Amino acid sequence: MRRTRKAGGVTSVQTPPEQVIPEPEGMALACAAPGEFPALRIGPMVVWPPVILAPMAGVTDVPFRALCREHGEQGRMMGASPLSIDSAPGLYVNQMITARAWLEDHPKTLKLAEFGADESPRSIQLYGTVPEEVGETVRRLVDQGAVDHIDMNFGCPVPKVTKHGGGAALPVRHRLLRRIVRAAVDGAGDIPVTIKFRMGVDDDIMTFIETGLIGEDEGCAAIALHARTAEQLYSGHARWHAIGELKQAVTSIPVLGNGDIWEPADALAMMRETDCDGVVIGRGCLGRPWLFSALAAAFDGQPLPELPSFAVVSQIMLRHAEMLVDWYGNEGALRQFRKHALWYLMGFPIGGDMRNQFARFTTLAELRELVELVDPSELFPPGVLRQPRSHSGGPRAVHLPEGWLADRDNDQPPGGGADSIVSGG
Repeated sequence: MRRTRKAGGVTSVQTPPEQVIPEPEGMALACAAPGEFPALRIGPMVVWPPVILAPMAGVTDVPFRALCREHGEQGRMMGASPLSIDSAPGLYVNQMITARAWLEDHPKTLKLAEFGADESPRSIQLYGTVPEEVGETVRRLVDQGAVDHIDMNFGCPVPKVTKHGGGAALPVRHRLLRRIVRAAVDGAGDIPVTIKFRMGVDDDIMTFIETGLIGEDEGCAAIALHARTAEQLYSGHARWHAIGELKQAVTSIPVLGNGDIWEPADALAMMRETDCDGVVIGRGCLGRPWLFSALAAAFDGQPLPELPSFAVVSQIMLRHAEMLVDWYGNEGALRQFRKHALWYLMGFPIGGDMRNQFARFTTLAELRELVELVDPSELFPPGVLRQPRSHSGGPRAVHLPEGWLADRDNDQPPGGGADSIVSGG
Protein backbone atom coordinates (compact mmCIF):
# COMPACT_ATOMS: atom_id res chain seq x y z
CA MET A 1 0.00 0.00 0.00
CA ARG A 2 1.46 3.38 -0.95
CA ARG A 3 1.12 5.99 1.80
CA THR A 4 1.45 9.76 1.87
CA ARG A 5 2.30 11.55 5.11
CA LYS A 6 0.26 14.67 5.72
CA ALA A 7 -0.06 17.13 8.55
CA GLY A 8 -1.52 15.54 11.63
CA GLY A 9 -1.56 11.91 10.59
CA VAL A 10 -1.09 9.29 7.90
CA THR A 11 -3.49 8.49 5.15
CA SER A 12 -3.46 6.16 2.20
CA VAL A 13 -3.97 7.02 -1.45
CA GLN A 14 -5.50 3.67 -2.34
CA THR A 15 -9.05 3.64 -3.63
CA PRO A 16 -11.75 2.57 -1.15
CA PRO A 17 -12.85 -1.07 -1.23
CA GLU A 18 -15.95 -1.91 -3.17
CA GLN A 19 -19.03 -1.91 -0.99
CA VAL A 20 -21.29 -4.94 -0.67
CA ILE A 21 -23.91 -5.18 -3.43
CA PRO A 22 -27.22 -6.69 -2.31
CA GLU A 23 -29.01 -9.49 -4.07
CA PRO A 24 -32.04 -8.21 -6.01
CA GLU A 25 -34.51 -10.04 -3.78
CA GLY A 26 -33.24 -8.79 -0.42
CA MET A 27 -30.25 -8.11 1.76
CA ALA A 28 -26.86 -9.46 0.83
CA LEU A 29 -25.95 -12.69 2.60
CA ALA A 30 -24.26 -12.04 5.93
CA CYS A 31 -23.26 -14.71 8.42
CA ALA A 32 -20.43 -14.52 10.92
CA ALA A 33 -18.55 -17.72 11.62
CA PRO A 34 -18.73 -19.11 15.18
CA GLY A 35 -16.22 -17.25 17.31
CA GLU A 36 -15.21 -14.96 14.44
CA PHE A 37 -15.79 -11.76 16.42
CA PRO A 38 -15.44 -11.19 20.17
CA ALA A 39 -17.78 -9.08 22.25
CA LEU A 40 -16.99 -5.37 22.35
CA ARG A 41 -15.61 -4.10 25.65
CA ILE A 42 -15.85 -0.40 26.45
CA GLY A 43 -14.49 0.04 29.93
CA PRO A 44 -16.65 -2.13 32.22
CA MET A 45 -19.38 -2.49 29.57
CA VAL A 46 -19.62 -5.65 27.47
CA VAL A 47 -21.58 -5.22 24.25
CA TRP A 48 -22.86 -7.96 21.95
CA PRO A 49 -23.31 -7.68 19.07
CA PRO A 50 -20.52 -5.10 18.66
CA VAL A 51 -22.94 -2.52 17.26
CA ILE A 52 -23.49 1.08 18.32
CA LEU A 53 -26.28 3.45 17.32
CA ALA A 54 -24.63 6.76 16.39
CA PRO A 55 -25.91 9.90 18.11
CA MET A 56 -27.95 11.84 15.54
CA ALA A 57 -29.50 15.26 16.15
CA GLY A 58 -33.29 15.21 16.09
CA VAL A 59 -33.31 11.43 15.71
CA THR A 60 -31.84 9.39 18.56
CA ASP A 61 -34.24 10.49 21.27
CA VAL A 62 -35.72 8.15 23.89
CA PRO A 63 -38.45 6.66 21.62
CA PHE A 64 -36.12 5.91 18.72
CA ARG A 65 -33.42 4.45 20.95
CA ALA A 66 -35.99 2.24 22.66
CA LEU A 67 -37.30 1.01 19.31
CA CYS A 68 -33.81 0.21 18.01
CA ARG A 69 -32.92 -1.56 21.26
CA GLU A 70 -36.09 -3.66 21.10
CA HIS A 71 -35.20 -4.86 17.63
CA GLY A 72 -31.64 -5.57 18.69
CA GLU A 73 -32.90 -7.66 21.59
CA GLN A 74 -35.30 -9.55 19.30
CA GLY A 75 -32.44 -10.35 16.95
CA ARG A 76 -30.29 -11.69 19.79
CA MET A 77 -33.09 -14.00 20.90
CA MET A 78 -32.95 -15.74 17.52
CA GLY A 79 -29.33 -16.73 18.04
CA ALA A 80 -29.01 -17.24 21.80
CA SER A 81 -25.24 -16.73 21.56
CA PRO A 82 -23.19 -17.32 24.74
CA LEU A 83 -21.84 -13.80 24.14
CA SER A 84 -25.32 -12.45 24.92
CA ILE A 85 -24.97 -13.48 28.56
CA ASP A 86 -24.28 -10.47 30.81
CA SER A 87 -23.80 -8.15 27.82
CA ALA A 88 -25.72 -5.17 26.49
CA PRO A 89 -27.64 -5.78 23.22
CA GLY A 90 -25.74 -3.02 21.45
CA LEU A 91 -25.07 0.52 22.65
CA TYR A 92 -27.63 3.20 21.77
CA VAL A 93 -26.26 6.72 22.15
CA ASN A 94 -28.37 9.74 23.02
CA GLN A 95 -28.25 12.96 21.01
CA MET A 96 -25.42 15.42 21.52
CA ILE A 97 -25.69 17.93 24.33
CA THR A 98 -23.54 21.03 24.72
CA ALA A 99 -21.55 21.23 27.94
CA ARG A 100 -22.18 24.93 28.49
CA ALA A 101 -25.91 24.67 27.79
CA TRP A 102 -26.22 21.77 30.26
CA LEU A 103 -24.33 23.68 32.95
CA GLU A 104 -26.66 26.66 32.39
CA ASP A 105 -29.78 24.46 32.70
CA HIS A 106 -30.96 25.16 29.16
CA PRO A 107 -34.45 23.53 29.04
CA LYS A 108 -33.99 21.87 25.65
CA THR A 109 -30.61 20.49 26.67
CA LEU A 110 -31.96 19.10 29.94
CA LYS A 111 -34.77 17.35 28.03
CA LEU A 112 -32.31 15.92 25.52
CA ALA A 113 -30.19 14.56 28.36
CA GLU A 114 -33.04 12.45 29.74
CA PHE A 115 -33.26 8.66 29.44
CA GLY A 116 -36.05 6.13 29.52
CA ALA A 117 -36.96 4.70 32.91
CA ASP A 118 -35.58 1.25 32.07
CA GLU A 119 -32.83 2.36 29.69
CA SER A 120 -29.49 0.69 30.29
CA PRO A 121 -26.73 1.38 29.60
CA ARG A 122 -27.32 5.14 29.44
CA SER A 123 -25.05 6.68 26.84
CA ILE A 124 -24.82 10.33 25.81
CA GLN A 125 -22.69 12.42 23.49
CA LEU A 126 -21.14 15.64 24.79
CA TYR A 127 -19.81 18.62 22.86
CA GLY A 128 -17.58 21.34 24.25
CA THR A 129 -14.44 23.32 23.45
CA VAL A 130 -13.60 24.61 26.94
CA PRO A 131 -11.81 21.91 28.98
CA GLU A 132 -13.00 23.24 32.34
CA GLU A 133 -16.65 23.26 31.22
CA VAL A 134 -16.38 19.77 29.75
CA GLY A 135 -14.77 18.42 32.90
CA GLU A 136 -17.38 20.01 35.18
CA THR A 137 -20.27 18.73 33.04
CA VAL A 138 -18.89 15.20 33.09
CA ARG A 139 -18.31 15.30 36.84
CA ARG A 140 -21.88 16.40 37.53
CA LEU A 141 -23.40 13.87 35.13
CA VAL A 142 -21.43 11.11 36.83
CA ASP A 143 -22.11 12.35 40.37
CA GLN A 144 -25.84 12.40 39.61
CA GLY A 145 -25.67 8.82 38.39
CA ALA A 146 -27.11 10.04 35.09
CA VAL A 147 -24.89 8.17 32.63
CA ASP A 148 -23.01 4.92 32.10
CA HIS A 149 -21.00 6.12 29.11
CA ILE A 150 -19.97 9.48 27.64
CA ASP A 151 -18.97 10.02 24.02
CA MET A 152 -17.22 13.21 22.89
CA ASN A 153 -18.02 14.85 19.55
CA PHE A 154 -15.00 15.88 17.48
CA GLY A 155 -16.49 15.08 14.08
CA CYS A 156 -19.37 17.48 13.38
CA PRO A 157 -18.76 18.97 9.90
CA VAL A 158 -21.47 21.63 9.73
CA PRO A 159 -20.27 25.21 9.10
CA LYS A 160 -21.95 26.74 12.17
CA VAL A 161 -19.69 24.50 14.28
CA THR A 162 -16.41 24.36 12.33
CA LYS A 163 -16.30 28.11 11.63
CA HIS A 164 -15.93 28.60 15.39
CA GLY A 165 -13.26 25.91 15.74
CA GLY A 166 -15.52 23.18 17.07
CA GLY A 167 -16.46 19.72 15.84
CA ALA A 168 -14.28 18.39 13.03
CA ALA A 169 -12.12 21.53 13.15
CA LEU A 170 -10.98 21.08 16.75
CA PRO A 171 -8.55 18.13 16.30
CA VAL A 172 -6.38 20.45 14.18
CA ARG A 173 -5.36 22.05 17.48
CA HIS A 174 -4.06 18.86 19.03
CA ARG A 175 -3.01 20.35 22.36
CA LEU A 176 -6.49 21.77 22.95
CA LEU A 177 -7.96 18.41 21.96
CA ARG A 178 -5.74 16.69 24.50
CA ARG A 179 -6.80 19.10 27.26
CA ILE A 180 -10.51 18.51 26.54
CA VAL A 181 -10.18 14.72 26.42
CA ARG A 182 -8.12 14.71 29.61
CA ALA A 183 -10.71 16.85 31.39
CA ALA A 184 -13.52 14.51 30.35
CA VAL A 185 -11.66 11.35 31.38
CA ASP A 186 -10.57 12.85 34.71
CA GLY A 187 -14.11 13.97 35.45
CA ALA A 188 -15.64 10.62 34.52
CA GLY A 189 -13.87 8.45 37.08
CA ASP A 190 -14.86 4.84 36.35
CA ILE A 191 -17.39 5.81 33.67
CA PRO A 192 -15.94 5.11 30.21
CA VAL A 193 -15.30 8.02 27.86
CA THR A 194 -15.02 7.58 24.09
CA ILE A 195 -14.39 10.02 21.25
CA LYS A 196 -15.79 10.10 17.73
CA PHE A 197 -14.08 11.98 14.93
CA ARG A 198 -13.49 12.18 11.18
CA MET A 199 -10.39 11.61 9.09
CA GLY A 200 -9.58 15.30 9.08
CA VAL A 201 -10.61 18.63 7.64
CA ASP A 202 -9.85 17.60 4.06
CA ASP A 203 -7.35 15.45 2.17
CA ASP A 204 -4.56 17.95 2.91
CA ILE A 205 -5.23 18.17 6.65
CA MET A 206 -5.56 14.66 8.01
CA THR A 207 -5.74 14.34 11.79
CA PHE A 208 -7.28 10.95 12.52
CA ILE A 209 -4.12 9.08 13.51
CA GLU A 210 -2.98 11.79 15.89
CA THR A 211 -6.50 12.16 17.31
CA GLY A 212 -6.77 8.44 17.94
CA LEU A 213 -3.41 8.34 19.67
CA ILE A 214 -4.39 11.27 21.89
CA GLY A 215 -7.56 9.42 22.87
CA GLU A 216 -5.52 6.33 23.70
CA ASP A 217 -2.91 8.32 25.65
CA GLU A 218 -5.49 10.19 27.70
CA GLY A 219 -7.43 7.16 28.86
CA CYS A 220 -10.36 6.86 26.48
CA ALA A 221 -12.11 3.49 26.62
CA ALA A 222 -12.57 3.37 22.82
CA ILE A 223 -12.41 5.59 19.75
CA ALA A 224 -14.65 5.77 16.68
CA LEU A 225 -13.78 7.01 13.20
CA HIS A 226 -16.26 8.20 10.58
CA ALA A 227 -14.14 7.41 7.55
CA ARG A 228 -14.80 10.66 5.70
CA THR A 229 -13.26 14.12 5.95
CA ALA A 230 -15.27 17.13 7.05
CA GLU A 231 -15.02 18.41 3.48
CA GLN A 232 -16.73 15.26 2.20
CA LEU A 233 -19.67 15.73 4.55
CA TYR A 234 -21.69 12.61 3.58
CA SER A 235 -20.73 12.37 -0.09
CA GLY A 236 -18.86 9.63 -1.91
CA HIS A 237 -17.80 6.44 -0.20
CA ALA A 238 -16.52 6.12 3.33
CA ARG A 239 -12.82 5.27 3.11
CA TRP A 240 -12.70 2.16 5.23
CA HIS A 241 -8.95 1.78 4.73
CA ALA A 242 -8.48 4.69 7.16
CA ILE A 243 -10.24 2.65 9.87
CA GLY A 244 -7.72 -0.13 9.26
CA GLU A 245 -4.82 2.30 9.51
CA LEU A 246 -6.19 3.69 12.76
CA LYS A 247 -6.57 0.17 14.14
CA GLN A 248 -2.92 -0.51 13.33
CA ALA A 249 -1.84 2.67 15.11
CA VAL A 250 -4.07 2.40 18.20
CA THR A 251 -3.55 -0.99 19.78
CA SER A 252 -4.61 -0.86 23.45
CA ILE A 253 -8.28 0.19 23.17
CA PRO A 254 -11.12 -0.72 20.78
CA VAL A 255 -11.34 1.07 17.44
CA LEU A 256 -14.83 1.44 16.00
CA GLY A 257 -15.72 2.08 12.37
CA ASN A 258 -18.46 4.29 10.96
CA GLY A 259 -19.60 5.02 7.43
CA ASP A 260 -21.71 3.33 4.73
CA ILE A 261 -23.17 0.48 6.76
CA TRP A 262 -26.54 0.01 5.12
CA GLU A 263 -27.11 -3.68 5.85
CA PRO A 264 -25.52 -6.49 7.88
CA ALA A 265 -23.13 -7.57 5.13
CA ASP A 266 -21.51 -4.13 5.29
CA ALA A 267 -20.91 -4.45 9.04
CA LEU A 268 -19.22 -7.83 8.68
CA ALA A 269 -17.22 -6.62 5.68
CA MET A 270 -15.97 -3.54 7.53
CA MET A 271 -14.79 -5.60 10.50
CA ARG A 272 -13.13 -8.19 8.28
CA GLU A 273 -11.38 -5.63 6.06
CA THR A 274 -10.22 -3.26 8.79
CA ASP A 275 -9.95 -5.51 11.87
CA CYS A 276 -11.94 -2.90 13.80
CA ASP A 277 -13.63 -3.92 17.03
CA GLY A 278 -17.18 -2.75 16.35
CA VAL A 279 -19.37 -0.75 14.01
CA VAL A 280 -21.29 2.50 14.45
CA ILE A 281 -24.63 2.70 12.64
CA GLY A 282 -25.90 6.08 11.50
CA ARG A 283 -28.08 6.81 8.47
CA GLY A 284 -28.55 3.13 7.64
CA CYS A 285 -31.14 2.68 10.39
CA LEU A 286 -33.28 5.72 9.61
CA GLY A 287 -36.75 4.42 8.88
CA ARG A 288 -35.34 0.95 9.53
CA PRO A 289 -34.89 0.30 13.26
CA TRP A 290 -35.36 -3.37 12.36
CA LEU A 291 -31.82 -3.22 10.96
CA PHE A 292 -30.57 -3.95 14.49
CA SER A 293 -32.43 -7.25 14.51
CA ALA A 294 -30.78 -8.22 11.23
CA LEU A 295 -27.36 -7.14 12.54
CA ALA A 296 -27.79 -9.30 15.64
CA ALA A 297 -28.73 -12.28 13.48
CA ALA A 298 -25.71 -11.80 11.22
CA PHE A 299 -23.23 -11.57 14.11
CA ASP A 300 -24.77 -14.65 15.73
CA GLY A 301 -24.46 -16.61 12.48
CA GLN A 302 -28.24 -16.89 12.06
CA PRO A 303 -30.29 -16.49 8.86
CA LEU A 304 -31.23 -12.90 8.14
CA PRO A 305 -34.89 -12.03 8.62
CA GLU A 306 -36.91 -11.39 5.50
CA LEU A 307 -37.43 -7.81 4.41
CA PRO A 308 -40.67 -6.58 5.99
CA SER A 309 -43.91 -5.93 4.16
CA PHE A 310 -45.63 -2.56 4.45
CA ALA A 311 -47.93 -4.14 7.05
CA VAL A 312 -44.91 -4.72 9.31
CA VAL A 313 -43.25 -1.39 8.49
CA SER A 314 -46.47 0.51 9.20
CA GLN A 315 -46.84 -1.22 12.58
CA ILE A 316 -43.33 -0.13 13.52
CA MET A 317 -43.97 3.39 12.21
CA LEU A 318 -47.23 3.77 14.15
CA ARG A 319 -45.67 2.45 17.34
CA HIS A 320 -42.76 4.88 16.91
CA ALA A 321 -45.21 7.79 16.52
CA GLU A 322 -47.21 6.71 19.57
CA MET A 323 -44.04 6.41 21.66
CA LEU A 324 -42.97 9.88 20.53
CA VAL A 325 -46.29 11.46 21.56
CA ASP A 326 -46.17 9.65 24.89
CA TRP A 327 -42.62 10.78 25.61
CA TYR A 328 -43.08 14.45 24.68
CA GLY A 329 -46.62 14.62 26.07
CA ASN A 330 -48.46 16.05 23.08
CA GLU A 331 -49.19 15.49 19.40
CA GLY A 332 -47.19 18.58 18.49
CA ALA A 333 -44.18 16.26 18.65
CA LEU A 334 -45.47 14.63 15.46
CA ARG A 335 -44.04 17.54 13.48
CA GLN A 336 -40.59 16.14 14.11
CA PHE A 337 -41.86 12.64 13.28
CA ARG A 338 -42.75 13.54 9.69
CA LYS A 339 -39.17 13.00 8.54
CA HIS A 340 -39.24 9.56 10.14
CA ALA A 341 -42.49 8.76 8.32
CA LEU A 342 -40.91 9.61 4.96
CA TRP A 343 -37.89 7.44 5.79
CA TYR A 344 -40.19 4.53 6.66
CA LEU A 345 -41.99 5.03 3.35
CA MET A 346 -38.87 5.31 1.19
CA GLY A 347 -39.21 3.18 -1.92
CA PHE A 348 -42.79 2.05 -1.37
CA PRO A 349 -44.87 2.87 -4.50
CA ILE A 350 -47.44 5.11 -2.82
CA GLY A 351 -47.33 8.04 -5.24
CA GLY A 352 -46.42 11.69 -4.81
CA ASP A 353 -49.79 12.88 -3.50
CA MET A 354 -49.89 10.26 -0.76
CA ARG A 355 -46.28 11.00 0.17
CA ASN A 356 -47.14 14.69 0.51
CA GLN A 357 -49.98 13.82 2.87
CA PHE A 358 -47.58 11.80 5.04
CA ALA A 359 -45.40 14.91 5.16
CA ARG A 360 -48.25 17.07 6.52
CA PHE A 361 -50.22 14.99 9.05
CA THR A 362 -50.67 16.52 12.51
CA THR A 363 -52.41 13.83 14.61
CA LEU A 364 -52.05 10.13 15.29
CA ALA A 365 -55.56 9.61 13.91
CA GLU A 366 -54.52 11.16 10.59
CA LEU A 367 -51.43 8.98 10.45
CA ARG A 368 -53.48 5.83 11.10
CA GLU A 369 -55.94 6.82 8.34
CA LEU A 370 -53.12 7.35 5.86
CA VAL A 371 -51.56 3.98 6.70
CA GLU A 372 -54.90 2.28 5.99
CA LEU A 373 -54.83 3.64 2.44
CA VAL A 374 -51.61 1.77 1.55
CA ASP A 375 -51.62 -1.85 0.39
CA PRO A 376 -50.29 -3.79 3.41
CA SER A 377 -48.95 -6.58 1.19
CA GLU A 378 -46.42 -4.30 -0.51
CA LEU A 379 -42.96 -5.70 0.11
CA PHE A 380 -40.02 -3.61 1.22
CA PRO A 381 -38.25 -2.47 -1.97
CA PRO A 382 -34.69 -3.92 -1.97
CA GLY A 383 -33.53 -1.19 -4.33
CA VAL A 384 -33.57 1.40 -1.54
CA LEU A 385 -31.56 -0.61 0.97
CA ARG A 386 -28.45 1.36 0.09
CA GLN A 387 -30.13 4.65 -0.68
CA PRO A 388 -28.90 7.39 1.69
CA ARG A 389 -31.39 8.87 4.10
CA SER A 390 -31.17 12.28 5.75
CA HIS A 391 -27.80 13.97 5.11
CA SER A 392 -26.40 13.45 1.63
CA GLY A 393 -24.61 16.71 0.78
CA GLY A 394 -21.01 17.41 -0.10
CA PRO A 395 -18.25 17.83 -0.85
CA ARG A 396 -18.05 21.38 0.49
CA ALA A 397 -15.15 23.55 1.61
CA VAL A 398 -14.79 23.61 5.39
CA HIS A 399 -15.22 26.94 7.18
CA LEU A 400 -12.49 27.47 9.77
CA PRO A 401 -11.74 30.43 12.06
CA GLU A 402 -9.23 32.91 10.70
CA GLY A 403 -5.68 31.78 11.46
CA TRP A 404 -6.85 28.39 12.74
CA LEU A 405 -4.26 26.44 10.75
CA ALA A 406 -1.43 28.86 11.43
CA ASP A 407 -1.28 28.13 15.17
CA ARG A 408 -1.96 24.43 15.55
CA ASP A 409 -0.09 24.19 18.86
CA ASN A 410 -2.43 26.65 20.55
CA ASP A 411 -4.18 24.94 23.47
CA GLN A 412 -6.68 27.68 24.28
CA PRO A 413 -10.44 27.39 23.55
CA PRO A 414 -11.49 29.15 20.34
CA GLY A 415 -14.22 31.30 21.89
CA GLY A 416 -16.24 33.43 19.50
CA GLY A 417 -19.41 31.34 19.73
CA ALA A 418 -17.89 27.87 19.58
CA ASP A 419 -19.96 26.76 22.58
CA SER A 420 -23.11 28.74 21.85
CA ILE A 421 -24.64 26.13 19.52
CA VAL A 422 -27.85 24.53 20.67
CA SER A 423 -27.70 20.99 22.00
CA GLY A 424 -28.82 18.34 19.56
CA GLY A 425 -26.84 19.82 16.65
